Amino acid sequence: MNALNNFSPLLLALLAGLFTWLITALGASIVFFFKDVNKKILNSMMGFAAGVMIAASFWSLLSPAIELADELGYNPIFPTAFGFLFGGLFIRLTDFLAGKIHKKETEEENIWRRMFLLILAITLHNIPEGLAIGVAFGALNFGYSAAALAAAVSLAIGIGIQNFPEGAAVSLPLKREGLSSFKSFMYGQASALVEPISSVIGAYLVVYIRAILPYALSFAAGAMIYVVVKELIPESQSEGNEGLISIMTLIGFIVMMVLDVALG
Repeated sequence: MNALNNFSPLLLALLAGLFTWLITALGASIVFFFKDVNKKILNSMMGFAAGVMIAASFWSLLSPAIELADELGYNPIFPTAFGFLFGGLFIRLTDFLAGKIHKKETEEENIWRRMFLLILAITLHNIPEGLAIGVAFGALNFGYSAAALAAAVSLAIGIGIQNFPEGAAVSLPLKREGLSSFKSFMYGQASALVEPISSVIGAYLVVYIRAILPYALSFAAGAMIYVVVKELIPESQSEGNEGLISIMTLIGFIVMMVLDVALG
């Protein structure tokens, strides 16, 4: 972990974004081997990722935002509360717009439009995830500790874990619609190409515009929590096994907590 201190936050953000894209590509590559995947395994992964992301949203994003706001002379309540709420509302807006388009095109029963909208929906959610990664790594430019670095890495890992079933969620339906395995894979992995791009953008903004960092960190936290509450937890429990998934969520949270305590 100490070796990472020698790299710039922008490079680390890019590498983390590429990592989450790679995990998406691995998930999408399932179409080469299976027609379907055991939902219990995918749901357990999503539950674990939800726990990691909930914990990382506090230790990687909200807690540093509060501390930095105080250092900059802000009232810590306003930037953190505003950024947190705005992050959730941003994801809600993308959901709303995608839903409006989806309703219109479903009525036209156009298979290619439905495929496009499936990819679009996943891609839209990957943008704030990439921004969250970039913001977490960009904050390291201002002298954050090894614990903060570990938290940023853990956030990227948590997002990567939940990207695996997302990649499969794009590629498998496309294959069922009649596309070849290769084309289904390419569309699946392409849905996460925005993550390394948005990671670099998020890191660049906070590195060069320090005053917005409390807002950016809180925005990323709000976006993450919204995704967890709205999508990860309900989706992970959609096939039953609520007890197992809840335990996996707790384990994910504990992993993130232990990393923070051990490296703090």
